[in-house]
Amino acid sequence: MFRDPNCGCCLKWADHVEHKTDAEVTSVDTTEMARIKTERGVPQELWSCHTMEIEGYMIEGHVPADAIERLLRERPEGVTGLAVPGMPVGSPGMEFENRIQPFDVIAFGPSGQSVFASYP
Repeated sequence: MFRDPNCGCCLKWADHVEHKTDAEVTSVDTTEMARIKTERGVPQELWSCHTMEIEGYMIEGHVPADAIERLLRERPEGVTGLAVPGMPVGSPGMEFENRIQPFDVIAFGPSGQSVFASYP
């Protein structure tokens, strides 16, 4: 996982992924997040605060662990990654009291973008 060293929610999200999956998340602090996202093909309109590579896929932002597991299980054609644009309150790593802002997980790749999952 690439993250800006000044961002704390990224570590909370990494903890969520590690506890909900068999993945071990290694954190790489960098101030060059725009370059990393661009070089790895994450569409700018989907950018969030951290970017992770897993099994050839890009994971952008606060994507829930179950969506990542589904991606790795199904491996849909034309999808190169998943993203949760912005930083929705209530998404993994962005918990605040009992507030939940509905959000979508967007699949992206050469064939375009589509909603992969929705969370209330």
